[in-house]
Amino acid sequence: MTILVTGVAGFIGFHVARALLDRGEAVIGVDIVNAYYDPALKEARLAELAGREGFRFIRADIAELDQIGAIAKEHGNEITGVVHLAAQAGVRHSLTAPFDYVRANLVGHMVMLEVARHDLPELKNFVYASSSSVYGGNDKTPFSVDDPVERPVSLYAATKRADELLSYAYAHLYRIPQTGLRFFTVYGPWGRPDMAAYIFADAIAKGRPITLFNHGEMQRDFTYIDDIVAGVLAALDRPATPDAQGVPARVYNLGNHRPNDLRTFVRIIEQELGRHAEIRLAPMQPGDVPATYADIEASQRDLGFEPKTPLEEGLPKFIQWYKRYHGVN
Repeated sequence: MTILVTGVAGFIGFHVARALLDRGEAVIGVDIVNAYYDPALKEARLAELAGREGFRFIRADIAELDQIGAIAKEHGNEITGVVHLAAQAGVRHSLTAPFDYVRANLVGHMVMLEVARHDLPELKNFVYASSSSVYGGNDKTPFSVDDPVERPVSLYAATKRADELLSYAYAHLYRIPQTGLRFFTVYGPWGRPDMAAYIFADAIAKGRPITLFNHGEMQRDFTYIDDIVAGVLAALDRPATPDAQGVPARVYNLGNHRPNDLRTFVRIIEQELGRHAEIRLAPMQPGDVPATYADIEASQRDLGFEPKTPLEEGLPKFIQWYKRYHGVN
């Protein structure tokens, strides 16, 4: 099997590609390697994959139909699965750069669907990244895939929900199996510098203050990367079964199902770095939510998804990687 992985230089894409290669799959990785965060980290991830048997990297923009179409036309007869992870991420960035999200998340998703429809004759499954952000300001916890998600509180969330609807339409029209995965606050080695684990570790290690929004009264369903990868591969291996209307489209939560207080999160980082944080408290940011908490009953039932890594085990692994990567003693 050959799997097309978009966003392969990204945090989750890199780990998914590595896991696929480890189990003997061939991987065609696509990424534009933009400068949303330090491209050197993305290039370092790619360097880890380079030279692996079965791995091919193609630098391309998912929002450019000609570029992605050319890749599909060249390799379409060998690609049996798509793991579409490329996207413009981040709630706060969407407040200042909205068209980045329209291009990457909406146009890019449509390009991938059209290519899957026209140019991938051997395709068996299309798995794509959604986000826990689609639950918006939902105050019912845990968040269930059966909950209404029609009131997003950020543009980022709106684009990810739109992706789910586009995928459902293509599953209905063309019977392409579609599985959307709502990720809950993923962290771990090779993580993104714009997410809490990296932001806090970097600031504490360098003696800079950290800001806790909502005056520190935040909870997140922090999910370790290895558990997320296991869920992605399980979704890839189990194409969506038809729903009551005969449409092969499903959406699942991939979360730890154990939300943690943000202050506990900071305390573990302090312990692992051997330094105290200078903490500044601030009001809630626009588009943010006070808590996330995944109901994973459907993921457990259909995908066999069982997150195994508590924060007390996963966060030290991230800090160990952070120290090695940055040469921190």
